[in-house]
Amino acid sequence: MTDPDADADAADAAAGGDDLDAVLSTVHERVTPDAAERDRLDEAAADLAARARAAVADLPAPADEADVLTVGSTARGTWLAGDRDIDLFVRFPTALSREDLERYGLQVGHAVLPEGEEEYAEHPYVVGTTDGFDVDLVPCYGVDAATEIRSAVDRTPFHNEFLVERLDDDLAGDVRVLKAFLKGIGVYGSNLRTRGFSGYLTELLVLEHGGVRETLEAVADWHPPVRFDPVDHGTATFDDPLVVIDPTDPERNVAAVLSGDNLARLQHHARDLLADPRTEPFFPDDPAPVDAEAVRAHVERRGTAPVAVVFDAPDLVDDQLYPQLRRSLSGIERELSGMGFDPLRSATFATERDDGGDADADTDARRAVLLVELAARELPAIERHEGPPVHVREHAAGFYGKYATDPEAYGPFVADGRYVVERERPPAERDAVAVLSSDRLFDAALGARVESALERGYDVLAGTEVGELATTFGVDLREYFEPSV
Repeated sequence: MTDPDADADAADAAAGGDDLDAVLSTVHERVTPDAAERDRLDEAAADLAARARAAVADLPAPADEADVLTVGSTARGTWLAGDRDIDLFVRFPTALSREDLERYGLQVGHAVLPEGEEEYAEHPYVVGTTDGFDVDLVPCYGVDAATEIRSAVDRTPFHNEFLVERLDDDLAGDVRVLKAFLKGIGVYGSNLRTRGFSGYLTELLVLEHGGVRETLEAVADWHPPVRFDPVDHGTATFDDPLVVIDPTDPERNVAAVLSGDNLARLQHHARDLLADPRTEPFFPDDPAPVDAEAVRAHVERRGTAPVAVVFDAPDLVDDQLYPQLRRSLSGIERELSGMGFDPLRSATFATERDDGGDADADTDARRAVLLVELAARELPAIERHEGPPVHVREHAAGFYGKYATDPEAYGPFVADGRYVVERERPPAERDAVAVLSSDRLFDAALGARVESALERGYDVLAGTEVGELATTFGVDLREYFEPSV
């Protein structure tokens, strides 16, 4: 293993501080698996495939006609040095029912990975480790075209075929360099936690532009929405900041999961790298967690009022959990804003999922946080309530009559052509902590599974109390209180 600092120094020396090609070459050398690593992966993948074929042969007809193929970056030669992932697909005949596909897929998976665990995306599959490699063994249907898929994973073999035919060694190397850059700046991964660039999308972008340098230069000048149609399907339209029509399926945008913020981050960092070529963005240091004292200092210095709802998260995979968390966070923000509070910024965090599937145990439950930073925790005792314009006679008269005899109201009076009153705010709605600690929390538009989890219990932390979260969420809190692109 080479020394990263030495690599960086060598790149800077060779580049003279402004030679992007020298930097990209250095990164290429560092992220390309050597011959020994490639051989180990090839041997492991071949052994796994042979075991899967043997397990398929033991299945009843027509399931025994299934074929086995290696897909993903390991099949296309675009995996990064040090990656230990192997994706095997078992492609079953379409004559099988969905129930039989799932049953036989799991049977093959457990035969190949006896210690493996079952995961569930659109249908169940088996994950495990062998010889130090992380293995996903996924069943799919052997459909004739990606437009005939019965589940999302049925597309993957077509993606594999399209790219294997078009990626030569030079382009595969450029894909690895771009992947390293996307990982380094934190926008790689199409899961719903990250909402970044998938490996397939990265490969298509390099293929479209002819190399990593060309891709970065193009990205720096993009004006979203940006659209690419690699094989000129020219049919479907999409409302996304980046649209890359799937070459194997004209009705699919490969970049659909990508968030607008992550696209903007890539543009920022591409421009920065072009202006100042260096290796650091490709291999950043892991962020250090912030401690409770530092969190409290941030809160005091900002003079704001963060409030955090902390609870045991529902036992969901990230692609199911994070949309629920974000929906719930948005619902709480809207509820607080509608009551008169002033949210400045918000974030949601969750601990990692226990792959052993024991998240229901108290000691293994995932913890989740819905954090909203308010301008102030408390609202005035009086709130302003605007009525209709005075010229809207019937409604205006009704409003005026309702409050004219109310001894607790200030007004009605006229402002900007409307009747206005100032009235007492209910005491329970003046304090954000009281609101979040009450049933009013459940008036917010929460994710269904998050709502069920909150009904089982939660805590509310306010102000400097959020420092207590640093023990578990120190890295997340550093990223929140010390934000960067």
